[in-house]
Amino acid sequence: MRQSRFSEEQMVKILREADAKPIGEVAKKHGVSDQTIYAWRKRFGTLDAADVKRLRQLEQENGRLKKLLAERDLDIELLKEVSRKKW
Repeated sequence: MRQSRFSEEQMVKILREADAKPIGEVAKKHGVSDQTIYAWRKRFGTLDAADVKRLRQLEQENGRLKKLLAERDLDIELLKEVSRKKW
């Protein structure tokens, strides 16, 4: 995935600025298109910068937990396969 020029906190800051001023003016000031600001608004909604940090932490933790669950499921499947075999 392509890395953005802006961090998520900067995106939220620009969105809060766009709430107070016209979107076209804010987009031009920061060198992005109007559509980019609408896409950010769709992604972040009314989140604050602190909320975005917490959301990123939760997504990372969720990914780690999914990986652990997948490994556990593989271990269980392996144990079931071994127990089915007759020695």
